[in-house]
Amino acid sequence: MSEKTNEGMAKRAQHPEKSGKRSLRGIKIRTMNYVMIFVSIVLYIVLIWVTAYASRKYDDMVSATDAYIRYQEKASLVKEGSDYLTEQVRLYGVEMNLAYVENYFREVYEVRSRDKALEALRENEVEGSALDFLQSALDNSNKLMEREIYAMKLVAEAKGQDMSAFPDVEEVDLKQADKELSSEKMLEKARELVFGISYQETKGAIENNISYFLSSVRDDMRKNQQDSAAGLKQVMANQKVLISILFVETILTFVLILCLIVKPLHIYVNNIKEEKRLDIVGAYEFKYLALTYNDIYELNAANEVMLRNQAENLRREAEHDPLTGIANRRAFDDWKTLLKTKISPMALLIVDVDQFKQVNDKHGHEMGDRILKKVAGLLEETFRDTDIAARIGGDEFAVIVVDITKDMKEVVRDKINNINNELLNPSEDLPRTSLSVGGAFSQSGFEDDLYKRADEALYAVKENGRCGCRFYGE
Repeated sequence: MSEKTNEGMAKRAQHPEKSGKRSLRGIKIRTMNYVMIFVSIVLYIVLIWVTAYASRKYDDMVSATDAYIRYQEKASLVKEGSDYLTEQVRLYGVEMNLAYVENYFREVYEVRSRDKALEALRENEVEGSALDFLQSALDNSNKLMEREIYAMKLVAEAKGQDMSAFPDVEEVDLKQADKELSSEKMLEKARELVFGISYQETKGAIENNISYFLSSVRDDMRKNQQDSAAGLKQVMANQKVLISILFVETILTFVLILCLIVKPLHIYVNNIKEEKRLDIVGAYEFKYLALTYNDIYELNAANEVMLRNQAENLRREAEHDPLTGIANRRAFDDWKTLLKTKISPMALLIVDVDQFKQVNDKHGHEMGDRILKKVAGLLEETFRDTDIAARIGGDEFAVIVVDITKDMKEVVRDKINNINNELLNPSEDLPRTSLSVGGAFSQSGFEDDLYKRADEALYAVKENGRCGCRFYGE
């Protein structure tokens, strides 16, 4: 393939608009994502709002039920308080025990179950006719108190009991006719006051008022529950619609992903496995990628021919280091230039023999040469045939490891550790030594700063005690 052909391919790869990319048409994945994300966000916000509204409607139903239970409890307290007063005054009229009088007034002034129940209902904002019914029940109960206290006064007078501890009874002024009654008649009249028909009618009125109150509250509760149930039903219908829309949107998203992304990827993988040009299919980005790949594919084919020719020239020239037998600095530089045009991942290792000058000074240059040969042999044995090991200085070596990525750094580190283990434990009559190694990775051939990065990593190893391997960026 001629140089002009290579130059033409390179220009097309550098100027994609001349390769037909400017006229590309198709759905852009980014635009599709934005639209789907926007639609999903809107639907989810509406769904959350509808769900929150449903929750409020449900809470309204529960609150209405709870309120009715509370109102029922408070109404019961009014009735129970009134019944308790009736019970105590009747017991006093029968047994004439002042303890019942004490219980009676403790309920009236301390416990105050009837008054507290009504106050609690007012605090709960119960208004209107419902509360009027309960207020009437309390008023009737208070009217009965006048009769009950008068009855207690009659009993106390009949039995000659001291009522100074109970001012409400003590201060009651009996009617003149009642004062003239005998003790038995006084007791009889007292019992008539709290057991008679008139008394029972008033008690019945209290119960009726409480029943009217509960009936009114119950009607309000039912109305609230019906309103909440209707709203909840409508909300659930809206939820079904929104969920259906979300389901359709999800299916549509999967279909678009399948047609625009998954299927083109499958086609591209097969094309790459078969080392063919990519078909122009899928979303806009995939079509653009296919055209770019095809341009690079053509350029790479031309570069491969050039690389093979240059490799043959390098092998013919046999530029090897005369001492160690591995590639020398010139060969290393040629490989470096060659690999700058090769778009593939690789790594560069710069290797220094630790304390090499001291070995020369102590054991002589012949021993130093043997160590250099040993190091060169270990590097060639340890690394692959496709990797390039070279001596680039006195005691400095370099290894170009091709087709390797950062996730394989531990493999390289293990290789260096094995070499150091053998150098530190020599089986021959060699002195102990070790290697300091700095490495750097590249994703696109021999980059301009690759050597500098590897050298910085080597410097870091030397600064931290030598005898080890470190990669740039660690």
